[in-house]
Amino acid sequence: MKVVGLYEYLPIEAQESFLDVIVDTPKASGHDLLVRIQAISVNPVDTKLRASKVTVEETPRILGWDAVGIVTEIGDAVELFQVGDAVYYAGDVTRPGSYAEFQLVDEHLVGAKPINLSIEEAAAMPLTLITAWEALFDRIRINPDADAGKKLLIINGSGGVGSIATQLAVWAGLEVITTASRDETITWSKQQGATHVINHRKPLLPQLKALDLEGVEYILCLHNTDAYWDAMQEIILPQGHICSVVELQNPVSMSLIKDKSVTVSYEFMFTRSKYNTDDKVRQHDILTKATQLFEKGFLKTTLNHVLTPINAATIKEAHRMLESGKSIGKLVVKGFEENDEQAN
Repeated sequence: MKVVGLYEYLPIEAQESFLDVIVDTPKASGHDLLVRIQAISVNPVDTKLRASKVTVEETPRILGWDAVGIVTEIGDAVELFQVGDAVYYAGDVTRPGSYAEFQLVDEHLVGAKPINLSIEEAAAMPLTLITAWEALFDRIRINPDADAGKKLLIINGSGGVGSIATQLAVWAGLEVITTASRDETITWSKQQGATHVINHRKPLLPQLKALDLEGVEYILCLHNTDAYWDAMQEIILPQGHICSVVELQNPVSMSLIKDKSVTVSYEFMFTRSKYNTDDKVRQHDILTKATQLFEKGFLKTTLNHVLTPINAATIKEAHRMLESGKSIGKLVVKGFEENDEQAN
């Protein structure tokens, strides 16, 4: 099968940062599905894992953790899916990824593709959707009934996670404030359902006070936790909850966090698959519920750009676009050339 792989971890401008490679097609066993890939989404985690380091791989490493495709083979323990099913998923960071014609994925991490979304629209969603869902409902533990009307600040609201997190929070009944600094990102954030958009390049608390808000019950930090730490301590209300997807790089003061009895947590979408947790089927459940919300019109895709086909040159371009820091919504790459007709 064709894959886009790497042997060395190089800057994206390097000629061999990605290569078109032929490898054996894997076989499904156990709880695995073998999926013929139709479209993939490229995420910041892809660029981080490709980042320059001295390691050299003996076999091509395949990145990519967002995919839509058709189940072509199932393992002997599979119970949730059948051959021919259209599925979407983000997979497992410890296994070969979706820059490939075929991929093995544990059925417990997979959902049925929403029937009202195109393959491009669906491919944009799994990783960011699961990240946002876990952050809001598993880490912060927002209750859509009991917590309706409370306020959530999303730092970097126009990115992939921020966009769908805004939609999910609105569905849960929260008042959502996002940050953005460009006209196009402000417009995008409002289209996702944000009540207010404030500028992350300016002090945040004065902007909230100008909106007659003294603080918020919840904060979801999706960019540079170090840079916003002090501001978040000021903004969060007593007994509130801060969740971040970006690790701290430096020591920080916890004095206000302690004084306000604030909970701080992290969200990493691959925790359940990486550590094979007993509840990893939760990701199947999340995608299943999300499919229902897409099909009922409560959620919409955050797709904003499509490239084609899936090959080394196109993947390089996708990484360049993400590393520019100006991406809005999600970037999808569609179809290996010989699969284009099948993928429509």
